[in-house]
Amino acid sequence: MAKKVKTIGVLTSGGDAPGMNAAIRAVVRTAIHEGLKVKGIMRGYAGLLQEEIVDMDSTSVSDIIHRGGTILYTARCQEFTTPEGQELGAEICRKHGIDGIVVIGGDGSYRGAGKLSALGINTVGVPGTIDLDIACTDYTIGFDTAVNTAMEAIDKVRDTSTSHERCSIIEVMGRRAGYIALWCGFANGAEEILLPERYDGDEQAIINRIIENRKRGKKHNIIINAEGIGHSASMARRIEAATGIETRATILGHMQRGGSPTCKDRVYASIMGAKAALLLAEGKSNRVVAYRNGQYVDLDIQEALNMTKDIPEDQYEISKMLIR
Repeated sequence: MAKKVKTIGVLTSGGDAPGMNAAIRAVVRTAIHEGLKVKGIMRGYAGLLQEEIVDMDSTSVSDIIHRGGTILYTARCQEFTTPEGQELGAEICRKHGIDGIVVIGGDGSYRGAGKLSALGINTVGVPGTIDLDIACTDYTIGFDTAVNTAMEAIDKVRDTSTSHERCSIIEVMGRRAGYIALWCGFANGAEEILLPERYDGDEQAIINRIIENRKRGKKHNIIINAEGIGHSASMARRIEAATGIETRATILGHMQRGGSPTCKDRVYASIMGAKAALLLAEGKSNRVVAYRNGQYVDLDIQEALNMTKDIPEDQYEISKMLIR
């Protein structure tokens, strides 16, 4: 029998992502529509353990859908990875009358949600990460904004790189996943795309292609380098020494996390947040909202965590065809 839920909490955990505020807004307003009370949990699981919990109503989420970041703030919490921290978190939920929680974040956040569910607190996860690296879903909140931010910045670097006839290495975010790098490689017409999932470390091959490009009249080179490969500055020095071509590194960094979310991020986040609140209203628990094959669905958290994801091979092969 589904557990009756009267009060839900909502938190954001891990790295922030544009669109998280849209998801928070949808959770709050959908829950209120379903007759539930809502509490905001500040600073993720760390805030839960510190009892940083506030009441929320419709006006609490007014005028936030267009804002980047998260009004609930976010943090990572080592204590919550321990059984003692998880037990304390469940106890605090009960103390504040919280029957269920919507957790907006990535795989690490989902693991915490699964532990709370096992301790009797209904939980639903919503995928929020700019890296697009959650295996159970084709889309994650924040990716579209982040990749557009990076694309626009790379366009600007290309302008100056062309003017100076340089080679430019531009490092985008993605420690273990190269989706931002791959998409920017397509969108910006890069001459090289270095992905954590595929790069073999053959720097000499990159140098050879730069030299060949210059021989056939190409005046500049754009190399998109994922954060997981890194070492952009030292790579630039080595390439300049080997080719004689002025080479500069630009690390875009955390600017990719910020900014007003795109229409896509606002809409997807709103629908996912609303569906998470509806699942809790139905008494469901241990679920993850996902976007798969053009549909919004929900999956068991453990099933979702057991899934794996890789760069689509056909997209990678096409990217190689286009970098000429």
